[in-house]
Amino acid sequence: MIWFYTEKLGKISAIAKGAKKNRSKYFSNTLTFTYGDYILYRGKGMYTLNEGTIIDSFQGILSDFDTISYASYLCELIDISMAEEESNRELFKELVTAFYLMKNNACDLETLARVFEMNILRATGYGLNLHKCSICKEPISSADYISIQYLGGVCTKCPKLNGMKVSPAAYNIIKYLNNLALEKSYRVTIPSNLKEEIEKLLGTIIAQSYIRKPKSLETLNFIKRSEKSE
Repeated sequence: MIWFYTEKLGKISAIAKGAKKNRSKYFSNTLTFTYGDYILYRGKGMYTLNEGTIIDSFQGILSDFDTISYASYLCELIDISMAEEESNRELFKELVTAFYLMKNNACDLETLARVFEMNILRATGYGLNLHKCSICKEPISSADYISIQYLGGVCTKCPKLNGMKVSPAAYNIIKYLNNLALEKSYRVTIPSNLKEEIEKLLGTIIAQSYIRKPKSLETLNFIKRSEKSE
């Protein structure tokens, strides 16, 4: 059984007979992270892979634990946020773009992940409103609190409940990232002291918005915390 994320059909599973055998015609084009053109046949409620042509194997990503972790994380975000056969062509293009950026070491992986997170939240109806108070809808230029319930900044006049405190600097970066095209994420440099704050905030929103909390980055983050404590 192979998991595919497709431009036309969305997230699907398909049978690829003998795909795990080295001599199988499906072996190379069903390797992890492979991007390609596939011909599928749908039988009684199940897809079967008939043919596959590789566009890019992205196997270079597998040579580094950081890129493996982040590539897995982006795929997991797709998995937890999208229903079976829910098509979103724009999100598909975003995922492919992210993989090419990782392949070419074109940008900071953490920044790429944050931009992708915000894009996927927006694409699935959980986008953040950062230009107006999420409660009273009055315009705001910045804020020190983001409501998880209302998915946006909270002004100084409204009650700060069901949310998280955020530094004005982190808020402004999040606001900038919220309008940034993924392919331009290489232009952004986030200070180290703000990366953790932004990751925690977006991670909380993602965990409360979808069916489960993503776990692909847990091992990598544990290693990084251990290195800092030494």
